[in-house]
Amino acid sequence: MDPKKKRNQGRVLAYVVAIFALAALSIFGAVLYYGSKTIFDLLTENKQLKMALTNLTQEDQIGYAKVLSQTTRDGQVYTRLKFVETARNNKLEKVLETDYEIQGDVVHFDALIIKFDNRMVMDGKERALYLWRRVYGEKQPPEAGFPIETPGQEPQRYKEIMQKLSVSDRQMFWSSIWDLSNEPDRLREFGIQAIFGNAVYTKLREGLIYIFKIDATGQVSPEVVPDM
Repeated sequence: MDPKKKRNQGRVLAYVVAIFALAALSIFGAVLYYGSKTIFDLLTENKQLKMALTNLTQEDQIGYAKVLSQTTRDGQVYTRLKFVETARNNKLEKVLETDYEIQGDVVHFDALIIKFDNRMVMDGKERALYLWRRVYGEKQPPEAGFPIETPGQEPQRYKEIMQKLSVSDRQMFWSSIWDLSNEPDRLREFGIQAIFGNAVYTKLREGLIYIFKIDATGQVSPEVVPDM
C-alpha cells in the first residue's frame, strides 16, 4: 500500500476514534449530572414544580368508602368494601377504585399529609397534598394493612398538575416524597413544613357511604350519608 495513503487512513481512523470518545464523554457527563441530581435540587431550583405546588387548591372531598357486604364466618364479622378516590376537580370522576375485605366492622383509612412552607410556592402561601397509604381493620397491625396507593408511584389525582415537569423529575419527586416520610427530621431541609399520618377509623354499616374530606390543616374526616 502507498505509504501516503496509509497515513491518511490512519488519520481518518484517529478522527473517528476521537469523535466516539467525545460522544462517550458527553453521554457519561450527562448521566453523571442527572444521576447526581437530588430532590433538594428539584425542590429549590425547579420553577415548574413550584408552580405545580401553587396550583394545589383547597381540597374538599377526596374519596369515599361503600360497604358492599357484611358476613359472619366462624363467629367473626367480615366487611367487604369498595374504596374510591375522586378527581381533584370533579367529585364524580373516579381516579382509583379498589375492593377490600376486612376482618371486623371497624376500619382504619390511613393517609399521609405533606405540608409545604411558603418558600415552596409562587404566591407565598402554604399548600398541602395527601397520599392514601392503606386500609386495615382494628384487629390488624397497620403494617399488615392493604395498600391503597403504591409507594413511589405518581398518584393519578395529582397527575394533571405535574404534567409540565419532565418524567424523570416527576419520578424523583414522588419516590423521594414517599422515602422522606420515614425521615421527618430531614424534611425541613427541603421546604416541607410537616409530614404526618392521619388515620381515620369508623364503624362501617351496610346501606351507608362514608365520604372522606380534608380541611386546610390536613385533617381527614368522614361524613356519613345514606346509599341511595
